[in-house]
Amino acid sequence: MLLKFLPLSTLLLLYLLVTPAQARPVETQKWTDKYDRHFKKYSKRYFGPHFDWRWFKSQGIAESNLKPNAASPVGAQGIMQILPSTFEDIQKENPTFLALKDPRWNIAAGIFYDRQLYRKWRKPLPSDERLFLAFSSYNAGYGRVLKAVKRTRKDDYSWTEVKQHLPSETKGYVARIASLMDTSDRHRSSKLRSLLELFE
Repeated sequence: MLLKFLPLSTLLLLYLLVTPAQARPVETQKWTDKYDRHFKKYSKRYFGPHFDWRWFKSQGIAESNLKPNAASPVGAQGIMQILPSTFEDIQKENPTFLALKDPRWNIAAGIFYDRQLYRKWRKPLPSDERLFLAFSSYNAGYGRVLKAVKRTRKDDYSWTEVKQHLPSETKGYVARIASLMDTSDRHRSSKLRSLLELFE
């Protein structure tokens, strides 16, 4: 290939010119950091100190664009778009969660619920795939995702196979969370490695 003879600096410039603009990642200033302390605290509490709390901030963006007064037509409320009945169930196990409309307790309840769903998926999947199943369950309901898993007719199913049997809204929801977690630097470095491997 002729590209093999181009200097590395030219390849880098070519890469930057042809790389499409990335979706705004969760770290950009577009998204408020007002609630970050809550995402950090409850991510650590329910998923451990090494789990990336930004997954749940990304989920909050996908749910409500981090708007604490958001309300859906079916009655889901707050940043994490939780139904009052779901919050009541969560509150039974967490009586300190005082109010659904309070951003702190809304975020805490959302992450607690994520943890409950995450625990239901005990297959030895890569952690991101297991998390995608939890997010899908949060959006579409655990029962519907379980049916999608059964439709793969595989014991060693993957997220790619499961999502083919999920509603387009749920696939879009998980895709948005995943894209928000893809920082420009991480995306570029992985794509750049792939590009350079073509010329080795």
